[in-house]
Amino acid sequence: MRVILGVTGGIASYKSAWLARLLAKAGVEVDVVLTRAATEFVGAITFEALTGRPVHTGLFDAGRALDHIRLTRDAAAVVIAPATADFMARAAGGHADDLLSALLLANEAPVLLVPAMNDHMWAHPQTRANVAHLESLGYRILSPEEGMLAAGEGSGPGRMPEPETIFAHAMRLIAPASPLRGKRIVVTAGPTRERIDPVRFISNHSSGKMGVRLAEAAWRRGAEVVLVAGPLAIPLPVGPVVQSVETTDEMARAIEAQLPTADVLVMAAAPSDFRPSAPAPQKLKKRAGNAALELTSTIDILKSTAGARKQGAVVVGFALETEDVLANGREKLREKALDMIVVNDATEAGAGFAVDTNRVTLLMPNGADERLPLMSKAEVAEAILDRVEALANGR
Repeated sequence: MRVILGVTGGIASYKSAWLARLLAKAGVEVDVVLTRAATEFVGAITFEALTGRPVHTGLFDAGRALDHIRLTRDAAAVVIAPATADFMARAAGGHADDLLSALLLANEAPVLLVPAMNDHMWAHPQTRANVAHLESLGYRILSPEEGMLAAGEGSGPGRMPEPETIFAHAMRLIAPASPLRGKRIVVTAGPTRERIDPVRFISNHSSGKMGVRLAEAAWRRGAEVVLVAGPLAIPLPVGPVVQSVETTDEMARAIEAQLPTADVLVMAAAPSDFRPSAPAPQKLKKRAGNAALELTSTIDILKSTAGARKQGAVVVGFALETEDVLANGREKLREKALDMIVVNDATEAGAGFAVDTNRVTLLMPNGADERLPLMSKAEVAEAILDRVEALANGR
């Protein structure tokens, strides 16, 4: 798969080098096109070293007379980062006076523009009109973020998003067609916390990695993803809408609100099974002798959704067990009326909480089970979603 990365003449172009590296590392062929102004900020040799491919600059370079046509053939997407105010004005006007603008007119692949400029330039009515016109032409615009601008100009909207954010949007743009595109998918991730007193709580070792990887992967496939997350030990994902919760009851209410429109529900969180019966209003003091803590069961969130799920929704559960793993997983599959349950053994090395890998078995009601080898959690997420796609296709 090949992507054209256009770089225009802004100070943010230094970030584009890392974006090129991320794309290349993901196995994407990257053809970099620099405007003449961009070469004042970053050299072609940098991009050649990072992508292993020649860099294109001038419309009239010797032997390159038809680059604006040739480069667009079979390109999966065009990503322009940064896109300066001047370049967007020329693109909105249909100009073709350099290689990159001419390439846009010859291109039929999806286009992602990533503006970066001073906040006053971004807010100017002419820039806003240009952005609106470009969007009407079908170009996708990744809006700038707020943050420190060049030359100590303070903080405002105009800063180019980080390369990892642009990379995520680019990968969504070039993802193969998926039955999940346009579907509403709700994913849960992380632990919940149940208060003992104002400074202590009951929880577990869940980091949220599995749920976050699932949300990321579903979003890349074109789904509209809501991630309901307890306290995570990793950064929030790019793309999905994140709803943060703390307690099991809060997670249950958040899921309940999403059920009427959820085409897919993937319950990868590890909510606490117990909570203190009577949380103390003040910090409990340490005293001589043993202290007793009375616990009560929390709501079984997944089981409680059974009567409120959208008709035809695909529902996936998770079961982390320490004994009788498959038997316990099958019981939960039946009791909670699931389409699939992902089970794994918490005692197995490289699986379970707080690691980057997992070894799981996918259990199905019809017995078409699949045991996956030890894989990264990102790879496990893709395998799970492949099964979800098959289930969604059958509905």
